[in-house]
Amino acid sequence: MVTFLFIDPGKIGKINTLKSEAKEAFQAKDFKTAITKYKYLVDSMGVNEEEVTMNLAHAYFQAQDTANALNTYLPLTQSNDAKIKSLANQQLGVLSNRQSKLEEALNYFKQALKAAPENEDARLNYEMVKKKLEDQKKQDQQQNQDKNKDNKDQKDKEDKKDKKEDQKDKKDQNKDQKDNDQKDQKDKKDQEKKDQEEKEKKDQEKKDQEKKKPGEEKKDSKNKEKKEIPPSVSDKLKEMQMSEEKAKMILEAMKHQEIQYLQQNKRKATKPKDRGKPDW
Repeated sequence: MVTFLFIDPGKIGKINTLKSEAKEAFQAKDFKTAITKYKYLVDSMGVNEEEVTMNLAHAYFQAQDTANALNTYLPLTQSNDAKIKSLANQQLGVLSNRQSKLEEALNYFKQALKAAPENEDARLNYEMVKKKLEDQKKQDQQQNQDKNKDNKDQKDKEDKKDKKEDQKDKKDQNKDQKDNDQKDQKDKKDQEKKDQEEKEKKDQEKKDQEKKKPGEEKKDSKNKEKKEIPPSVSDKLKEMQMSEEKAKMILEAMKHQEIQYLQQNKRKATKPKDRGKPDW
């Protein structure tokens, strides 16, 4: 038994009318109206045709509704129709390129060419993005090299500065050390000079003492003896018309006699008394 699917002629006519109106709106660049009519066909009329879905995705794309365009293209990449599959990948590549996702865009264009090698638009976009990606890589590499060079130059500059500062510090240290050495040498010379002067002074004093004449020593002794005579005695000697030398001689003689007298008395006192004789 054969079952026939009944299709409402009125619904078919309405679907065709909506398709026609959506297409006219799209061609007139009234993408908002085109989106509304294509969306009504899919959601309300239950049209599940890949061509209608593709047109809806194109309308989103032209209206710059990137999120809805991407979500609508994406299921079509699994289509069994090679042209639809290739076109869906191609459009996704364009969207990725607009977002500067070059690696992703290149992959979509590659999938588009695999699905339909005759797709010249996909091939052109593939070559364009490939060159753009290569140029970007070269630019990034150059920037890295420039950055490394700048870093190296900066490091060399800092190293040179540090080296210069180290040399300056070393020079200052050497100067300070030299100044300290010179000061130590000067202090040492000054001390040696002082010691030498003191030694020469002592030697000179010793020589002066050794050079002093015996007569002068006698004279000094004589002067000393003169100083020992009181002034009153000296005046009396002048009255008696006696010189100090003569007075000294008399005093010495008297002193000598006195010593002899004391010695004699001492000897007499030591003799034992004769008990048989009187004391007188």
